[in-house]
Amino acid sequence: MTRAIVLDIEGTTSPTDAVRTDLYGYTSARLPAWLAENADGAADSVIAATRELAGEPDADTDRIAEILRGWLESDVKAEPLKTAQGAICAQGFRTGALHGRFFADVAPALAKWHDAGFQLHVYSSGSERNQRDWFTFADSGDLSGLITDHFDLVTAGPKREPTSYQHIAERIDIPGPEILFLSDHPDELDAATTAGWQVVGIHRDGEPNSPRAPHVWVGSFDEITVRTPA
Repeated sequence: MTRAIVLDIEGTTSPTDAVRTDLYGYTSARLPAWLAENADGAADSVIAATRELAGEPDADTDRIAEILRGWLESDVKAEPLKTAQGAICAQGFRTGALHGRFFADVAPALAKWHDAGFQLHVYSSGSERNQRDWFTFADSGDLSGLITDHFDLVTAGPKREPTSYQHIAERIDIPGPEILFLSDHPDELDAATTAGWQVVGIHRDGEPNSPRAPHVWVGSFDEITVRTPA
């Protein structure tokens, strides 16, 4: 039996290009100005954490922007970068410059599963703030009401570690065997399986991650059959 479905975003619900081009591009273009304008406020913790992680205690805001842009281009999952991206992109979503982009099969499937009584959660490397905005300001309409909760690298842990999935199961108070995880990344599916979760791999045309045994793989949410919770 399945009681909860946990969703990855990049490559699973949404095109990888939508995340990396839209969110990453928007963040990169606005990082220097945001750091300079908020150095004594919202950016203070980002600056301090970046200096510590980079081992450059005297880095000014221009250098901090350079470091963060380098991490962004290399897809480094660093907490200060995610914090900055969350704050910067929040402005973009609210001004209409950014929208969550989803594969066509996703919104109908989420609505169907929600109506059937499944809890829907999101677990992504993007900050919880960006996740919530991605679903709230979706190009197909507000999807936030379908999602029970969100988890990121800070609130759950690394996506390739089984302990992260155990932590989510504890947080949502549902045993691992009753949770289904949907992701396009084989390493994440491996970790969730080790934690006792059910998994289905999602491999969509044009997406970079390749299927890998022993997991079941589908090309669309339409191909997933989930046993309705009692």
